[in-house]
Amino acid sequence: MRLNVNRVLHTPDAGENFHFEMDLQDLEFGGEKPVINPVVVDGRVQNKAGVLLLELQTSTTLRCRCSRCLERFDLPKTTDYSCVLAEEKQFEDSDDIVLLDHDEVDLDDLARTAFILDMDTVVLCSPHCKGLCPGCGVNLNRETCRCKKQVDPRLAALAKLLPREDA
Repeated sequence: MRLNVNRVLHTPDAGENFHFEMDLQDLEFGGEKPVINPVVVDGRVQNKAGVLLLELQTSTTLRCRCSRCLERFDLPKTTDYSCVLAEEKQFEDSDDIVLLDHDEVDLDDLARTAFILDMDTVVLCSPHCKGLCPGCGVNLNRETCRCKKQVDPRLAALAKLLPREDA
């Protein structure tokens, strides 16, 4: 969605709201396609003392796989983004300034980039997820592991110093 900000650009204290949806269901992230619903984008362009401020928020639901226990779960995802819109950059190294193209801004591109950059590489089904047993692979959130405790071979000499339970 391209938004023409000419009216807002030349009118002090003017503003314009926008709302649209993006289909990112084909977006592959971490070997999965986590976006299961359209991404809703809401925002506003505001002229504050001659400076155009753009604020937007994206929201959707992701279908994720827990990084510890590998269970699937749904995760609400919201991303906030803001920047300054300008006709030309005064400083080349400013990432917070987006250049207008003939008084227009590409909201799809900004929202998509903000959404992707805010994606988490590690997601957990719960902060207290116990994960999988490294020995038998059982989900420790659902059942107790029945693996016999193995002594780390590097510590085997120390284990000989401990009193034995069967003695």
